Amino acid sequence: MSLLSSYRSLSPKTRALFGIGVMAWATIGLWTAPQVEDAMGMKASKEEQEALDRKLALKVSRVGAEEKGNSR
Repeated sequence: MSLLSSYRSLSPKTRALFGIGVMAWATIGLWTAPQVEDAMGMKASKEEQEALDRKLALKVSRVGAEEKGNSR
């Protein structure tokens, strides 16, 4: 039996509780991640963070604009 069929065979109430549990686990993980990173010494330095911010910066002038000579 596959994982999906096992999940579908659960009662709707059990599936809802399982989903709520997964969301709670993810929320706790996102909430505690900065403290864990600090405790393990994995926090990025200021220079590393600035380099990452430069790489992730996107500059979009117009979205969906067509070229003037390419209109259909």
